[in-house]
Amino acid sequence: MTKPVILAVDDDPNVLAAVERDLRTRYRSDYRILKAESGREALAAVEELTRRGSPIALFLVDQRMPGMSGTDFLLEARTLSPDTRKVLLTAYADTDTAIASINAVGLDYYLLKPWDPPAERLYPVLDDVLAEWTAHVRLPFDGIRVAGALWSRQSYEAREFLSLNRIPYQWLDIDRDPTTRALVERVAGGVTSLPVVLFPDGSHVVQPTSVELARKAGLATDASQPFYDLIVVGAGPAGLAAAVYGGSEGLRTLVVEQSAPGGQAGTSSRIENYLGFPSGISGSDLAFRATAQVKRFGVELLTAQPVVGLRRDDPYRIVSLGSGREVSGYTVLISSGMAVRTLDVPGVDRLLGAGVFYGAALTEAATYRGQDIAVVGGANSAGQGALFFARTARKVTMLVRSTLKKSMSQYLIDRIDATPNIEVVTGVEVARVEGDGHLEAIHLRHVETGEAQPCQAAALFVFIGTAPRAEWASPLVARDDKGFVQTGPDVSRTDGFKKAWGLDRDPFLFETSVPGVFAAGDVRSGANRRVAMAVGEGSAVVHSIHRYLETV
Repeated sequence: MTKPVILAVDDDPNVLAAVERDLRTRYRSDYRILKAESGREALAAVEELTRRGSPIALFLVDQRMPGMSGTDFLLEARTLSPDTRKVLLTAYADTDTAIASINAVGLDYYLLKPWDPPAERLYPVLDDVLAEWTAHVRLPFDGIRVAGALWSRQSYEAREFLSLNRIPYQWLDIDRDPTTRALVERVAGGVTSLPVVLFPDGSHVVQPTSVELARKAGLATDASQPFYDLIVVGAGPAGLAAAVYGGSEGLRTLVVEQSAPGGQAGTSSRIENYLGFPSGISGSDLAFRATAQVKRFGVELLTAQPVVGLRRDDPYRIVSLGSGREVSGYTVLISSGMAVRTLDVPGVDRLLGAGVFYGAALTEAATYRGQDIAVVGGANSAGQGALFFARTARKVTMLVRSTLKKSMSQYLIDRIDATPNIEVVTGVEVARVEGDGHLEAIHLRHVETGEAQPCQAAALFVFIGTAPRAEWASPLVARDDKGFVQTGPDVSRTDGFKKAWGLDRDPFLFETSVPGVFAAGDVRSGANRRVAMAVGEGSAVVHSIHRYLETV
């Protein structure tokens, strides 16, 4: 934790030097002693310290300064650092001004110059003031801070990105914290461009992209080498498993992930049927462990980097990144998983991040503590989400088109039945949502009768299925009519296969219609979409990759 700051301000260089000397003699072991020669210079320092999240314990300020008096400085500085203690240095002639400042700026004390000897006339006063500050002030978070508004979609997306990547941050709501609002207005020129993300080094970014956040947080977003033996697209369970085996077996391996390691499984609040974890494990924890294992074997992992294209230049396979750069390798593994399906009803797009969320959105649990929420969907992900939110919400209403038994594991159904604050409403769908700036009303429609029905909830979490995320590999790689990547024997049965394939052998297991390009996990046609199966496929595909590399 950074030491709290004592800021001394005086326009007389000799007086300022004496103040700094006496402060350092007494307080340098516990505080950073800074100085400024004018009110404007001091105000700039306060703004910089506030951006850095550095706590300011005390302003020790001369009253009579040209341009900006000590009182004027304290009036402006308290909007940025309202908890800082304020002591004014005055001449005898300015005593009345100092007394008036007690009410005007909340002055804690005033001292007459000169203050010699400091052991009698300076330190006792400052000791008391600093002791009071220490007793009542909570030190600022020493890390990334996200300043935004609760109903801002961009603010939600920034928080969600940091959370999924397990990057600690502090959320600062400008509508509840006047000090943060004042800081945002200063650094961003207003509060219309949100969020403002503040970093410990004093820098900040306004409305950052995921790539900007990743880079500032120390995550790799660009490949360090131009060529790899294996390029894994997607860091879900299948991709991470392949990276572990590829790296451990000596392959130069690169993993490219557009959001955060773990994929869809990484957003699961609790996976209870994964072998070896009898009490279950969260998707985030599983992804964190797998990522650490990947890095241990020297695998390179890029984050916040979408893949937008794939081309063939024998013997190389070339992957195009969203940054405009390309990386090439002998082999590519498509393990890009699934994208959530969107809820195509009026009002949803406008309220996304402002009461309407896709998936578990674990960052929002605290926001809706003690309130009623709704979950749309009847598969395992919806059940896991409902159970997670039931821990903190007053009531969770599950909105299901048919029945839970159609697509949900029995163990989840049993747990939902045993949870008193979860209600399951079947045979309904969302017709529209409404709200002015945030979700205010959910309108349902009965599937069979068309009858309308209202639903009271402060938030709506949508789990209505997924679609394969493989459009970036088209048209080079063959896919089935639902968009899943075809592999192995399925490729051999496609029209025109032999002419396009051009090799004497059949495709290896998990190999696509393009030699050297493989697929594993949920994105693969015919896959059994379970976490354990994805890990198994990711592990097994490396054997086929080795066989292919022997032919290059």
